[in-house]
Amino acid sequence: MRLSFGQCRVASRSKCRVLKSSIALSHNALPRADYTRAFSIRSHIFQRVSRAPRPFLYNRSIAWFCSANNDSSDPNKKAPEESVSNEDVSVIEGNAVTPLLEEGDKNAIVSHVVIVPTHRRPFFPGVIFPMTISDPQLRKSLISLKKSGQHHVGVFLRKNASSPSAEVDASKDLKDNEASLQTGIPASSQHQDDEVIHDLSEIHHVGSLARLDSLVPLDANNLQVLLVSQRRIVIESLLDSDVPLRVNIGRLEAQEYDAESKLVRAYSNEIVATLREIVKLNPLFKDHMQFFSRRIDIHNPFKLADFAASVTTADGEDLQLVMEEMNCELRLKKSLELITKELELSKVQQVIKEQVEAKISKNQRQYLLMEQLKVIKKELGMEKDDKEAMIQKFRERIDAFEPGWLPEAAQAAIDEEIQKLEMLEKNSSEFNVTRNYLEWLTLLPWGRATEENFDIQKAKKVLDNDHYGLSDIKERILEFIAVSKLKESVQGKIICFVGPPGVGKTSIGKSIAECLNREFYRFSVGGLSDVAEIKGHRRTYVGAMPGKVIQCLKTTQSSNPLILIDEIDKLGKGYQGDPASALLELLDPSQNQHFVDHFMDVPVDLSRILFICTANVTDTIPGPLLDRMEVLRLSGYDAPEKLSIAREYLVPKVMKRTGLDQYKLGCSEDITFCLTDDAILTLVKQYCRESGLRNLEQHIERIFRKVALEIVQEQEKTQNGKLDLTEESDKYRITAEKLFKYVGKPIYQSDRMYDIMPPGVVMGLAWTAMGGSSLYIETTSINLDSEKAGLITTGQMGSVMEESTKIAHTYARHKLQELDPTNSFFKRAEIHMHVPEGATPKDGPSAGCTMVTALLSLALDKAVRPDLAMTGEVSLTGKVLPVGGIKEKTIAAKGAGVSVLVLPKGNQRDYEELEEYLRKDLDVHFAESYADVYKVAFTVK
Repeated sequence: MRLSFGQCRVASRSKCRVLKSSIALSHNALPRADYTRAFSIRSHIFQRVSRAPRPFLYNRSIAWFCSANNDSSDPNKKAPEESVSNEDVSVIEGNAVTPLLEEGDKNAIVSHVVIVPTHRRPFFPGVIFPMTISDPQLRKSLISLKKSGQHHVGVFLRKNASSPSAEVDASKDLKDNEASLQTGIPASSQHQDDEVIHDLSEIHHVGSLARLDSLVPLDANNLQVLLVSQRRIVIESLLDSDVPLRVNIGRLEAQEYDAESKLVRAYSNEIVATLREIVKLNPLFKDHMQFFSRRIDIHNPFKLADFAASVTTADGEDLQLVMEEMNCELRLKKSLELITKELELSKVQQVIKEQVEAKISKNQRQYLLMEQLKVIKKELGMEKDDKEAMIQKFRERIDAFEPGWLPEAAQAAIDEEIQKLEMLEKNSSEFNVTRNYLEWLTLLPWGRATEENFDIQKAKKVLDNDHYGLSDIKERILEFIAVSKLKESVQGKIICFVGPPGVGKTSIGKSIAECLNREFYRFSVGGLSDVAEIKGHRRTYVGAMPGKVIQCLKTTQSSNPLILIDEIDKLGKGYQGDPASALLELLDPSQNQHFVDHFMDVPVDLSRILFICTANVTDTIPGPLLDRMEVLRLSGYDAPEKLSIAREYLVPKVMKRTGLDQYKLGCSEDITFCLTDDAILTLVKQYCRESGLRNLEQHIERIFRKVALEIVQEQEKTQNGKLDLTEESDKYRITAEKLFKYVGKPIYQSDRMYDIMPPGVVMGLAWTAMGGSSLYIETTSINLDSEKAGLITTGQMGSVMEESTKIAHTYARHKLQELDPTNSFFKRAEIHMHVPEGATPKDGPSAGCTMVTALLSLALDKAVRPDLAMTGEVSLTGKVLPVGGIKEKTIAAKGAGVSVLVLPKGNQRDYEELEEYLRKDLDVHFAESYADVYKVAFTVK
């Protein structure tokens, strides 16, 4: 039977809608991850459908869910006659023409099929779905079936379709779909590993009988297959175990049901109502579901249940339960559960969509109003265009400079960039780069400088108020001011402060900037390994910025600031360049007049900047860089200096920080701190022995916090909330005896390890970045009359110190032969030399005299004076060479209770420059050779 003219006209009008809905419905037969794949084959299906007669479109679309497909899903109703003949319907396959639907397909008897597994979801009867086959065995088998006239296969769902591995496959499919959009080749609906099975236990035994509609080769390894699902089947037995598997199948018959059953009708009505709700909420289903919901036979509950389940995005295992259910009521119930979950998901999606749309609408409205406002203001002359206003701003900055301030190179660069900016679009990336460059060019203080202070007395007052001592540093700054005043011009200088942590290197830099009336800027280069931090980045890089020095000029708005470069001895070096080499140009007075930053790309005059660097040691500073700096050493503070600094600076500062400055605490009303001098000295000697003041300040703050807590607790106990300290002022007077209550047990007891020196032990003196300290050298003989006579050393000695031990051992043997030719101690004794505190690395040559003395003391079995300490490098011939850190070592000697001190003759000038109180009570001997040391060390007191 053929369609009437009216039916053909209806089919013609709905051709595009049918095609669109057909494709959309085939998408819902797949998971959402496969939507892209389904669209990628649309052109292929459209090409075939466009060649078919119009009756095909209408009949085929309705046949999916409304025609008799011999599923036996409704045993109470007869299958309607097919309303169109399929004789004229054909599809192009290669160079051959084969009928699309053959007579007898509806009632074809198929006893065995080849298994084609799906790994995501089952395919219900009536669904047309594409599949890309990559497995060579399965491709060969399907082509053989098609050529032999056997057009049916069995489609079965793999078990554990919703397992984690399936989720991983889904993520792979998403990538395949993206690739298919780029190449135009439909992506595979499943992977090659999932296209064949090796055992029936891998699949569910209930599936669908599908007809091979077309086979289209995509390339050498992929075959596009279009399958038409026709009816449910069940696996009865294995026919052939060769891959792909062939099985004997049986036809599943649906159970009879009561068409007038209220429960069946209720389930059906609820499913239809739920589908309509989904259509309203989810635009993804709207087109094709509206089309089919008007044409589906809602009186057939089996087909209605299949349709409802197929349009959901439920898991494959849940859909398989619907596929296997042959009871009408139970199938409707399971489909209703799935479609209800889909409705809830659609509601959540709708809420999210409304929230996003509301936010977007609000932003769009604000943007539209702002654009309208800009146009209105521009028309009224109230506001200029953004680009015009920006250019005007740059020109105003240029006009603000005095004549002659702006160098010609900078002026030319600014003019060129402004012309370039006028030609660029605001939305281009080059526009932002040019705008940023002009910002930096016009914000630099070309020629603008602060007026400097040349008043010597004012500068001296500022330095004295901020820092105690440091007379040599203060004198050098006053000299700098005097020279600048006489020359009537200021030149840049590079000064390097070297000293232990906490002695005030950074704070003295701030004070110098204040007394000179210069802007202050500090940055640290400790651990810096990127040369771009000094020289800037190239403008071609995203987020490029100038170096630290150019940033300083912009921040301070002065061409003569004081720049403090902190921790210059800790510069790093990596694959991004050597910052120390970049600093060579920056800190060279003869080169920094024309310093070129990579970002600015124009010369900048840095000659008026006063550079101050800080370091703990000079050993790690590269030689060429150190040569460009004037080194000023800051020694550690001794106990009297710490006492004065704590009393005059630290205590008032910490009292203000802790809120105790409002109280008069102490032994008199004039005293505004609650620490006595003996308490501060005890803190210095037993808790804070390092050279700096940072730890001392922390301990004082710790004490004051506890006092503040006690005061507040006492206030809360009084009725008026106030505390009268006039009568109980002694309660908060912190003496040495009360320190234990606030800071705990003393950390240090005494520097002396021995009250009576045994033979072979001598006290030396060491100097580190942390200050001076006593350093004992211990020696003992392991075995006399040993064939292994020699010297072994322990105590984390460095390479230089190891060499000193060898020199000391050689010279001690020579000296012993000179003192007692009959003494053969060194020839027959195995000696062990140790430097205590083995966990602390030690290095340097200054322990040479101490080592020789310890070895001779052991060989002669004679102890040295107990009140003796010494330092100095000894040569192989016995000369005593000068060493560094005399002040620190002298402070350490006095702290250890030493009264006799041996120093190299070459350090006599350093010692005589020390303050009188440091030299007091010390009997100092200056040794030119070791003979002088020997006379002092072994003289009985």
